[in-house]
Amino acid sequence: MDDFLKEALEIVKAQASVRNMSEEEITSMVRRLTDDIRGLVSAGPSLAAAEEVAATPAVDPKKAVRERSIICLESGKSFKILTKKHLAKFGLTPEEYRTKWGYPKGMPLVCKELQRERRKKMKEMRLWEKRVKGGAK
Repeated sequence: MDDFLKEALEIVKAQASVRNMSEEEITSMVRRLTDDIRGLVSAGPSLAAAEEVAATPAVDPKKAVRERSIICLESGKSFKILTKKHLAKFGLTPEEYRTKWGYPKGMPLVCKELQRERRKKMKEMRLWEKRVKGGAK
């Protein structure tokens, strides 16, 4: 038994466990799925070409980081912060996302406004200065 038929049988078995199916429905579904799976496997290179076409960004990468939002180049959605969780939906880590779209290595994936607020808050905290014990100078 070839692998395509095994895969088709697994799919039909799962479908038949959920709803009632006649013998004719089961056999026709197995045949159709086997042919479809075989067609998908033989069309492998064309799928890779379609993936490359889909890899075009939703927006120009230089214009994706805006004042109040950052646009995900994978989904085209607008966010204040591009989180690891969102990028994981596309199988990417933040580092892979930056290299894929040509962003600098340490660039934060946040909007400009939030980046400015964070920078201001850190400067106010003055973490680089040594703290004086007991308030005496």
